[in-house]
Amino acid sequence: MKLQKLLSLVRQALEKYQMIEEGDRIAVGVSGGKDSLTLLRALKELSRFYPKHFSVCAVSVDLGFSNTDFSGIQAYCEQLDVPLSIVHTQIGQIVMEERRESNPCSLCAKMRKGALVQEILRLGCNKIAYAHHKDDFVETMLMSLIFQGQFYAFPPVTWFEDTGLQILRPMMLVEEAEVKGFCNKYEIPVMKSPCPVDGTTKREYAKNLLRQIQKENPGAKERMFHAIVEGKICDWPNIES
Repeated sequence: MKLQKLLSLVRQALEKYQMIEEGDRIAVGVSGGKDSLTLLRALKELSRFYPKHFSVCAVSVDLGFSNTDFSGIQAYCEQLDVPLSIVHTQIGQIVMEERRESNPCSLCAKMRKGALVQEILRLGCNKIAYAHHKDDFVETMLMSLIFQGQFYAFPPVTWFEDTGLQILRPMMLVEEAEVKGFCNKYEIPVMKSPCPVDGTTKREYAKNLLRQIQKENPGAKERMFHAIVEGKICDWPNIES
């Protein structure tokens, strides 16, 4: 995927769900993975010419794993002229060693979100952008159906009610395969996840399930995404197509 197509898809989402207002200060939660680094590039590029002026910064949470190397992210942010803030924590040790959680993802995500939000508020940002792409939306819906018995996917725009910080998901129209292609084409320095349970989670199960469904029923992913967007899901904005 070329940069022009990425910017077009992200801009469509920004405008359809009115994600940007004049003077916004948007923090991108950067894990070092392909999705967050792609989103960071897209928002930085759009900030140069978008009709409503906004600024972008990057925030990473260091979980404290010994094999974590942020040098690639730091160099990438310098190249984009985006300020980077790294929050150093011991979340990995707490979750994996002290608590020895059998299902560590939930607690880790909660603690990581807390550290992320605290830093973003300290930086004076009013919005945070997450890099969930189209496949993530469909996978979340499948997980909700299978494990909770609900038809749900996280909304394009929502809020942390206790802080007023707005959450944006500008990559919702971008497919994961396109993100991979973009990173390969532009040689994005993707950081390997240091998490010891990476690739063994319920989301990975949903990802493999979606891949199988799409293989056996071409076009199924797009139809499921359409059902999400048009499904009047709780917390989703009521916007006419």
